[in-house]
Amino acid sequence: MLLYKEDWEEAKERLKAWWNEEALDGPVVQVSAPRRGLLAISWDRWSFVRYPEDPTIGIRGFERACEGTYFAGEAFPNLHINLGPGVMAAYLGASPRFISETVWFETPKPWEELESLELDRANPWWERTKRIASMALEASKDKFIVGMTDLGGIMDIAASLRGSNNLIIDLFKHPRRVKELCWQILELWHSCYEELHTLLRKGMEGSSAWMAIWCQERWYPIQCDLSAVLSPRLFEAFALPLLREQCKRLDHTIYHWDGPGQIVHLDSLLSIKELDGIQWTPGAGQPGTSSPVWFPLYRKIQRKNKRLVLLGVDKESLDFLLKELSPRGLLIQTNCTTEDEARELMKRIGRS
Repeated sequence: MLLYKEDWEEAKERLKAWWNEEALDGPVVQVSAPRRGLLAISWDRWSFVRYPEDPTIGIRGFERACEGTYFAGEAFPNLHINLGPGVMAAYLGASPRFISETVWFETPKPWEELESLELDRANPWWERTKRIASMALEASKDKFIVGMTDLGGIMDIAASLRGSNNLIIDLFKHPRRVKELCWQILELWHSCYEELHTLLRKGMEGSSAWMAIWCQERWYPIQCDLSAVLSPRLFEAFALPLLREQCKRLDHTIYHWDGPGQIVHLDSLLSIKELDGIQWTPGAGQPGTSSPVWFPLYRKIQRKNKRLVLLGVDKESLDFLLKELSPRGLLIQTNCTTEDEARELMKRIGRS
């Protein structure tokens, strides 16, 4: 039991069964809503970036938000240590820029500097990440789960360090250099992951990340946002071997499949035997996750016996979605405006 999730043990068992491909009486459903009788307080997910020297601001803000949140089904309080998508680039020398509601890490460097790439253990962003993780872990005991920071995709980190446009040109002019850089980043990535995972496991069972899915083993959402501008040939030559290697090294993986530009790579992704599943993000200006326009893609993923993760599902479309898709391996996240509405939704899908 967690303070902010009374039925945590039951939710954990369903999530374990989902990861282990065991039969469930329906999909995994995560529903969040304002708790009845309490004031809903939103958490500033950029707190750790706005106030880097005082992580307690972000931790306390998260707890206040949890106090007013009802977590239904397999939803749970997940404190994601958000320092920006792909913060691993900062560990390797990129200069972060916080702009509006995101962090940019792109800091173009010459090849001469990147050829001797290594992790500086005294890097302030690396030290900051571990400090926040330790403080969050200490505050989380019997209350909430701590999700690992967003390290980023291997090629996306390379793009931050080399510059996206430069790296795309390099794919043609210096393919060997790009591959060597990416594999070097992969080794450093896994070194950072293992150190952070070991740190978090000292006071927490299992693992979580920004996707807010708990796993009893070592899991992570892998990605390659750069693939949106890569041809199938380039994707298979550069990105696919890296993704396959990460799937082999981690116990479980879900691919963050982001935007129409990546649709062309679906068959390649589904060819990765060790990949557990795919999480689809339609992208700005596209029909939402619940739109039938994406159903052929969802069915293709499910036919390959991969788990399907759908975030931001419209609660009004949930019944239709569940009729059209197989519940096996399906995980859905949605929000309701009240606790009563969330409870009614769970009853409607056969969950009390």
